[in-house]
Amino acid sequence: MEHQELLSGFVRLHVLHHAAEGELYGQWMIEELARHGYRLSPGTLYPMLDAMERRGYLISRHERAGRSRRRLYRATPLGQEALALARERLRELFREVLVEGAGDPPPSD
Repeated sequence: MEHQELLSGFVRLHVLHHAAEGELYGQWMIEELARHGYRLSPGTLYPMLDAMERRGYLISRHERAGRSRRRLYRATPLGQEALALARERLRELFREVLVEGAGDPPPSD
């Protein structure tokens, strides 16, 4: 993913948003992110999901899917709290970058 370091926060927020709406699994999330222009491999997404679970934002469970097992993720209360905070900050950033900042010169020192 080009500009991965900068955009990884958006990917995490996207994951958290969907995990707060209901359970998700990795391949579905890869496809969902691709619809929005993010190209992640399983080798990128699954460690990210594991890290979000270790930090307490997600919880997972295993479910049988035919002959295989699928790992389903959902947001924890901490994840929902973090998402609410991120939404507030995102609204503020949106106003600054896209509404107020449209054509405004940067502040001078």
